[in-house]
Amino acid sequence: MSQTVRAAVMTAPHQPIELRELPWPTLTPGSAMLRTLYSEVCGTDVHLHHGRLAGVPYPIVPGHVSVGHLAEIRGTMTDIEGVPFREGDLVTFLDVHETCGACYECLVTKQTTRCPHRKVYGVTYGTADGPLGGWADHIWMKPGVKLLRLPPSVDPAMFIAGGCGLVTAMHAVERGGVRLGSTVAVLGVGPVGQAAIALASLAGAQSVIAVGAPAARLDFARRMGATAAISLDIPPEERVAAVRAANGGRGVDIVIEVAGDPSAVGQALDLVRDGGVVVVAGQYTDGGSISINPHLQINKKHAEIRGCWGCDYSHFHRAVQLLAHQGGQLPWLDAVSRRFSLAQANEALAAVANREVVKALIVP
Repeated sequence: MSQTVRAAVMTAPHQPIELRELPWPTLTPGSAMLRTLYSEVCGTDVHLHHGRLAGVPYPIVPGHVSVGHLAEIRGTMTDIEGVPFREGDLVTFLDVHETCGACYECLVTKQTTRCPHRKVYGVTYGTADGPLGGWADHIWMKPGVKLLRLPPSVDPAMFIAGGCGLVTAMHAVERGGVRLGSTVAVLGVGPVGQAAIALASLAGAQSVIAVGAPAARLDFARRMGATAAISLDIPPEERVAAVRAANGGRGVDIVIEVAGDPSAVGQALDLVRDGGVVVVAGQYTDGGSISINPHLQINKKHAEIRGCWGCDYSHFHRAVQLLAHQGGQLPWLDAVSRRFSLAQANEALAAVANREVVKALIVP
């Protein structure tokens, strides 16, 4: 009997996840199979299940950030230092693949996250393309995939506890220009928000105000470095007043929106100080339009608005290094609320969609 890959497959939007056996791919030089240790369940997977992303080639194997051991390598695969990978190495990988390196976005604007040729594991590959998602016992590492070894000091569960939230937050905090003495508000306390709070704190922000719900996530935000936490149960006007009062009535230097609700963008513009920066990182899908006052909320305030889409290799690389050197300073691993088997993928999706967990893991 030929070898197969056991995977949890999302057949179509709003349909139950199914367990399937997928063909084991033919490995060519420069490719490998990764034996999955952990894969995360995140908001992107919920959006996929709700059919909110365009052009998804269902059926797919979800799971775009994963960690595991290299089980089979063909030819030579090396890291950025030129050191060959060996079977048994504990690695993660950049989920974005096949950026062309030749288009306008890659070469002129130097923003590979906007390359029109990019593919994403667990999102834009269908099962017809092969086992290319993390909710499976093995993942096909195609030629050219950028692998990263996890240092011995980085618990693989701690890395995946950060997961895509950590690397996305890396990009968002970078876009915001958080530095020593900054005042920051983070709108949204899901995995991306928790990581943004942690990174802003580690970057030297003097205050980091978390705004979100439910209460358990706000409690965890305090553990991750938030100096104050404001519930969505408080009316929007009172939230604005509370944030401004905490910063001399001026508002904060930087607002990082990772809530996903379009109304949070309008709130961010109210919270930022004159001349401050708003980073919009939570609008990964089209949640609709909002009404803003360009004069009062942008022009008169001299505010900057910066979009933040996805991440690149540098964010993965720096996330691994951060956890290696500073991971013990904050309770990253405690973000993992529950672990689910492949057979429990439907339960995992529901738990994330209903905000019953901070982080859910698939453990094949």
